[in-house]
Amino acid sequence: MSATLISILVIVAALFVIRQAIHIGFRAPRLIEQGSPADFGISYRDVDIPTRRGKRLFAWWLPAPGSTVTSATISASTSPTISRQISAPTIILLHGWGSNAELMLPLAVPLHHAGLNVLLLDARNHGRSDADNFSSMPRFAEDASEAMDWVRHQSNLQNNQLVLLGHSVGAAAVLLEASRRHDIAAVISLATFAHPEWMMRRYLGRFPFPRLFVKGVLRYVERVIGHRYEAIAPMHTTCLVRCPVLLVHGSADETVPMSDALAIRDQCNRDQYNKNSVELLLIEGADHDSVDKIEEHADELIAFLMRAGVMK
Repeated sequence: MSATLISILVIVAALFVIRQAIHIGFRAPRLIEQGSPADFGISYRDVDIPTRRGKRLFAWWLPAPGSTVTSATISASTSPTISRQISAPTIILLHGWGSNAELMLPLAVPLHHAGLNVLLLDARNHGRSDADNFSSMPRFAEDASEAMDWVRHQSNLQNNQLVLLGHSVGAAAVLLEASRRHDIAAVISLATFAHPEWMMRRYLGRFPFPRLFVKGVLRYVERVIGHRYEAIAPMHTTCLVRCPVLLVHGSADETVPMSDALAIRDQCNRDQYNKNSVELLLIEGADHDSVDKIEEHADELIAFLMRAGVMK
């Protein structure tokens, strides 16, 4: 075997190993729910929602207080059998990377108590939803879209107002989806990043990788997910959203610095084509995963929804 052929085989093998390492390194950990809304005294149903690529999403459906539900599981093809029509608006909660619906429950509780229907969703490869070949922010957005369509098909809902709330990658995803649709009443973004490439560079910067290697990883990930970072960056998609947007960010967030939230707000404020309202709520002392601290500010989230005309 010639030295040239050996060199080619070594390079091919090295590229294969690098490719596999990238996929493993960016694979989302799966956490299965251990509790349920019943732990908070809330009636709910397990829901199966079909999504892209023939996959199934797991979700909890929490009808607004006052509705009667049973404990049976329902599928996306059937409407919940509820004894009365529901006139409340609905909010869909989408977790972040490696999280699940249960970890969003502390925030869902005050929103439910305020009179909203709540749908808590597991994205693909997360919680109790089906596995897929990879996760990405655009795929989170696809799952949010299917969840919205599921809500729209519930015949007993008299109120068609729909709110999206996401955390971290889930926040970037709901902003992306809201930039594409005109049937959303309001969006609440918790701890989103301003630009995927900024986020990726911060993550990769923790390792002593050569600059050329980092650039190669960034371009490879773009090719895998099928989207350019620039096209899906929240600092751009947020400005295209036609409904009111509330950005919520912790002052102690070290995963996504507060400057990302400021960059999104400032970009939209100076965008001459932006017609929506982008508000910013900074929470002192909250870090990236401080859902509990954000829960302490639930009144401010509800006040935003009132200003947006979702609640009275």
